[in-house]
Amino acid sequence: MTAEPQLNLSFIREWAEPNGGFLTGRIEGMRLFTALQPIYSLAHKRVVGYEALVRVKDRQNSPVDPASLFDRDNPPADLIHLDRLCRYLHVHNFKILEDEINWLFLNVSPRTIISGKTYGAYFNELLEALDFPAHRVVIEVVEYPIGDNDLLMETIAYYKSLGCLIAIDDFGAGHSNFDRIWTLRPDIVKLDRSFLVKSSQDPAIRNLLPGIVTLLHQAGSLVLLEGIETRDQAMMALESDADFVQGYYFGRPHTKLKSIIPAFSDFPSLLTQYKKNSEQEEAHFRKGLQQYRSLFFFTIELLKSGEKLNSACESLLLEPEVLRCYRIGTDGIQIGKTLVAPLKETQTDKRFKPLEDASSADWFRRHYLKRAIYHPEQLQITRPYLSITGAHMCVTLSMKFSCPWGDSVLCCDLKSDQTYVPYDQ
Repeated sequence: MTAEPQLNLSFIREWAEPNGGFLTGRIEGMRLFTALQPIYSLAHKRVVGYEALVRVKDRQNSPVDPASLFDRDNPPADLIHLDRLCRYLHVHNFKILEDEINWLFLNVSPRTIISGKTYGAYFNELLEALDFPAHRVVIEVVEYPIGDNDLLMETIAYYKSLGCLIAIDDFGAGHSNFDRIWTLRPDIVKLDRSFLVKSSQDPAIRNLLPGIVTLLHQAGSLVLLEGIETRDQAMMALESDADFVQGYYFGRPHTKLKSIIPAFSDFPSLLTQYKKNSEQEEAHFRKGLQQYRSLFFFTIELLKSGEKLNSACESLLLEPEVLRCYRIGTDGIQIGKTLVAPLKETQTDKRFKPLEDASSADWFRRHYLKRAIYHPEQLQITRPYLSITGAHMCVTLSMKFSCPWGDSVLCCDLKSDQTYVPYDQ
C-alpha cells in the first residue's frame, strides 16, 4: 500500500472495482468481498440488521483469514486504508440491496480510532456520496484497550453527531470493563461468544447471564448475544432477556448478495420450547414450595394467636430446605435473634461469623420486606438471591401479619439451588 497524507473517498475509490453490480476491493494482490450476517430481534422474530464482514481471497482464489490483514504490524496509513476501503465496499454493496429499513453494522478498527483523524475526514463524505442515512448505521467499536480515552470519546461523539448508533463489540472478552459502558453510553452492547461457551460449561455462569443483561439494560444499552451456534445457546439468549441474536444458528455470513437470504424459520418451535420450559420450571418450583407454604401459614396463625417465635417456628425449622426464620418490624428492624434450623447449625460457615447476629439489623432495603409491608396478609416469595448470612443463594418467604405485639413480618429463608427465577407472588 502507499501511505497518503489524505486517505479520502476519491483515493479509496481507486481501490474498488465492479463485480456483477457490486464492488470488490483489491489490495496487495488480494480481493476483498462484502459478506453480510443477519441480526435478529427475538421479540420481533425477524431480521433487524446485518453485520458487514470482509472476506478475502488471494491470487489463487483461496480464502485468506481477514484478521491476518488487520493484525499485521503495518504502518497506520496502511491499516486505515484497509479499514476505509472495507467500509466503502460494505456501504456501497448494502445500498444496492435496496433494504430501506434495517441497520448496517460496521466495524471500526482500534487503529482507525487512534489515528484516523491524521488522514483526513472520511465517513461523513462516504455517507453523503452514497446517499446512505447515518441513522441506519451501527458503528461497532471493538472492546480493546485504548490508552487515549479522550480521543476515543471524541471519535464516538463524531459518529453520534452524524446520527449513527454506537455498539460496543466483543464485550466480555479479555479487555472488557463496565467503565467503558458508563463512559461511552453505547446504544447496543454485543456480548462476546465466551459468555455462551462458559455458560454451557457452568450452570452458575448461566445463572449470572440474565443479571449481566439486566445491568446493561439499566445502563441504557440494548444487548446482542453473538456467536450463537446451537439451539441450547439460542435458549440461553431467551432466558437472559437479550434483545438481539447473531450467529451460525440464525444465519451464516453470505457473500452472494443478490440471492435471497433465507430467513430463520424455527422461531415458532424455539419460542414454544422456551415457554414450555418456563411453565414446567415454574410448576416444579411451585410444587416444591407447597409444603413450605402450608407450614408457613400455620406458623403465621400460631403467631397471630400469641405464640412465641421459637415455638411457632419449631415445625417449620425441621423442614430439610429451611435455613432460618426471623421476625422484622414494619420499620425494617429485626426483632430478636435469628432462629437457625437445628440441622443447619453445625453447617454454618464460620468464616461469616461476624454476620451471624442479626438482632436489630435493618432490613428495610430488602425487596421481600417492602413487598410484604405493601401487601399485608399475602405471602411473598422472592427470586433467588445471595444471602448476606453465609453468602449462599436462598429464597425468602415473607408475610406481614398482626399479633398481640403489633404488626410485623415473618421471614423464612429456604436453601436455593434453583436455576429458574420465579415470579414474586
